[in-house]
Amino acid sequence: MAYLLLTLTTLFWAGNFVLGRAMSDVLPPVVMAEMRWGLALLLILPFLIPKLKAHWRVILKHWKLLLLFGILSVGSFNTLIYIGLTTTGATNATLLQSAIPILILIITGCFLKEAVSARQWVGVVCSLVGVLTLISLGNLNQLLSLDINKGDLWILAAVLCWSSYSILLRWRPAELDGFTFFGTTVVIGVFVLLPFALFEFSEVPSFELKPEALGSVLYMAIFPSILAHLFWNRGVAELGAAKAGLFIHLMPLFGMLLSTVFFGRRDSHLPSDWYDIDIHWNLPCSSF
Repeated sequence: MAYLLLTLTTLFWAGNFVLGRAMSDVLPPVVMAEMRWGLALLLILPFLIPKLKAHWRVILKHWKLLLLFGILSVGSFNTLIYIGLTTTGATNATLLQSAIPILILIITGCFLKEAVSARQWVGVVCSLVGVLTLISLGNLNQLLSLDINKGDLWILAAVLCWSSYSILLRWRPAELDGFTFFGTTVVIGVFVLLPFALFEFSEVPSFELKPEALGSVLYMAIFPSILAHLFWNRGVAELGAAKAGLFIHLMPLFGMLLSTVFFGRRDSHLPSDWYDIDIHWNLPCSSF
């Protein structure tokens, strides 16, 4: 079941990237993130309130840790993605998500001192080469001069947030069930985002909330927000962060397919023959 849940998670997330890119000219990024999570909170609130009442002592006891979870996931991850998608393509953004399993292994091996096999390190090195080649377009001078797409940097910042969140899940309060934990992080994230969204909204002269934007936000609230987070947390609990992270390599495949459907083209600044780099390079490397 964990394998199915994680596969669906990557599909939902890929759709989020494609719609986030499509809506980048319609909705400001932080406002989009706040609308998405605000709607998600409204949808789960009737089921969440009894849970919060029953576990309020546990929530207060672990409020610092839960605050960190809320900031890393709801508050930062997708917000940084939406900011990045204003200047980079959806397919390129999904490809850069391949750095998540790399960072998870590096952090767990180097900082948490967990045993990482030689085969896993070989896989990390191969995947790292693939990601660096991707963001530099194969130009070593461009990589050395850090002359890369600005949106890619925002996406990589989001990658760091999600990698850290996934690793920290091992210290999730055991007293909280999956839904209560998720709902608590959503509440925290929505309130963390609110002042930034209000500021961004005040800086935008005007924008029209079109039906397609509302439909996109509804999708974002249900599938990549509620379902994907519940599925991901369950998958990490069953398989561990390192193994669950390997499913991220499915996102470029889903992203390319969905981008072709929605945009009629592969939406990225990469040359067309580079789109399979993650499938033909990073995915085999992940088997290590």
